[in-house]
Amino acid sequence: MNRIMLLQAAGAIMAAMLLCAALLLPRLRRIERMQARIATLRGLGNQNQLEPAPWPQRAARAVGQAVLASGIVKGETLAELQRTVMAAGFRGSRAVAVFIGTKVMLMVGLPFIALPLSSVMGPMGRNLLVAGAAVAGLVLPDMALRRLREMHAKQVERGLADALDLMVICAEAGLPLEAAVERVSIEMAEANRAVATEFGNVGTELRILSDRRQALQNMGDRTGLDSLRRLGGTLAQTLQYGTPLAQALRTLATELRHETLMRFEARAARLPALLTMPTIAFILPCIFLIVGGPAVLRVLDIASRP
Repeated sequence: MNRIMLLQAAGAIMAAMLLCAALLLPRLRRIERMQARIATLRGLGNQNQLEPAPWPQRAARAVGQAVLASGIVKGETLAELQRTVMAAGFRGSRAVAVFIGTKVMLMVGLPFIALPLSSVMGPMGRNLLVAGAAVAGLVLPDMALRRLREMHAKQVERGLADALDLMVICAEAGLPLEAAVERVSIEMAEANRAVATEFGNVGTELRILSDRRQALQNMGDRTGLDSLRRLGGTLAQTLQYGTPLAQALRTLATELRHETLMRFEARAARLPALLTMPTIAFILPCIFLIVGGPAVLRVLDIASRP
C-alpha cells in the first residue's frame, strides 16, 4: 500500500511538472529567439550561443522556470543561488533555471530508479532507499556546483597573473581600459577559458553600465576571489585618480606571482609531515626486517639444534 501511494504521488508530481513545462516551453523558445537576436545585434553572440541546447538541458530549464514562476524560491535564497552559479562560471538566468530544474528532476527521477532495486528489501528498507535517493537528488547538484565553483576559481587564479601581463602590454601600447580588457579576453581564450570569460564579462559591463567603477567591482563579486577584488579596486582607483595604468597593473601582477610562490612554498613545507606516515608504514618495516632478520634467523637456527 505504501508503495502504491508513493507511485501515485510521484506520478502526480511528474504530471504537474510536465504540464508546467508544456505551458512554459513555447514562451521560453520565443525568449531564446529574442535573446539570440539581441546578442547578434550587439555583436556579443557567437555560433555556440546560437546552437540549440540538448533536450535534457531544455527540459531542466523548463522545469526550473516553472519552479521560479511559482515563487517557491525567492528573496535571499534566490540571490545566493545566483551568486553561487555565477561564481561557478555560468552566467544569466538560464543557468539558475537549469540548476533548479536538475535538482527537481533528480529528486523525482532517482526514487524511480531506486524502486526496482528495493524490491528485494522489506518495507522499511524500501522506504529508506527511496527517501535516500530523493535526498541524493537534492544534494548531488549542490556538490557538483560547489566542485565546479572551486575549479573555476583555481583556473582564474592560475591565469590571472598572465592576463595582467597582457594588460600591461596593452596599456603600454596606448589602448584604453575597455579595449585592453577585450583584447585580454580574446588572447586568453585558448590558454585559460575561465580568465577569458571573466574579462569578457567585464568588457561587456564596461560598455553597457554607465558607472565603470561598478563594472570593475562586479568583477570580484561574481567569483568571490580576493585577487579579482584587488584588481577591480586597482583599476577603479586608476580611473578615479588618473594614476598610470601600466605601473599599477605591473605592481599587482608582481604581488600575485609572489603570493603564488608563497603558496607553493607552504605546500612544500607540508611535505615532511605528510611523508611521516608513509615512511613509518612502508620504509621502517623493511629496515627492521633487513637489520633484525639475520639475527632472528640465527636465533631460530640455534634453537632448532639438538
